[in-house]
Amino acid sequence: MLLLITGLILFLGMHSISIVNESWRNQVAARFGEWPWKGVYSIVAITGLVLIIMGYSQARLEPTVLYSPPGWTVHLSMLLMLFVFPALIAAYFPGRISDVLKHPMLVAVKFWALAHLISNGTLADVLLFGSFLAWAVVDRISMKRRTQRPIIRSPRTGFNDVIVVAGGLGVYLAFVFWLHAALFGVAVG
Repeated sequence: MLLLITGLILFLGMHSISIVNESWRNQVAARFGEWPWKGVYSIVAITGLVLIIMGYSQARLEPTVLYSPPGWTVHLSMLLMLFVFPALIAAYFPGRISDVLKHPMLVAVKFWALAHLISNGTLADVLLFGSFLAWAVVDRISMKRRTQRPIIRSPRTGFNDVIVVAGGLGVYLAFVFWLHAALFGVAVG
């Protein structure tokens, strides 16, 4: 469990610097350069992600059950997950969908975390998915007072919404029928 918690602190901590102290983040990036800052940021975030994966994998071997969700929650989770991949893709393909969602990546993280909290009840699940859900909510609230940095996106076209829906549903189906079991050892449904 220590690996999971350490990973969450590193990963979400690094992703929370702008939430907590945006001016410090900007000062450091200005002093050392944007790319060196992004390099350090990436190394810390990737290290955190690796520790999250290792820690969650270990915690699943000896789970501490906090609650046992009813069987039907799997179907509710699958329904919520239907929105995750299109929202995630919408972050990089600007169109009407990304305009409506405002911060599509955060919407994707919230739906992903909530879906997994609904159908999983171990301590590791609550730590992992609860932390990501709380972080996404706080980050979205903080977006109202922060300067938004540009992200690399495709050019805005009328076709982007088609890409978002078709690509998102395609990735969703790949996860349902193959990728979730292949990557995480848990079949969906």
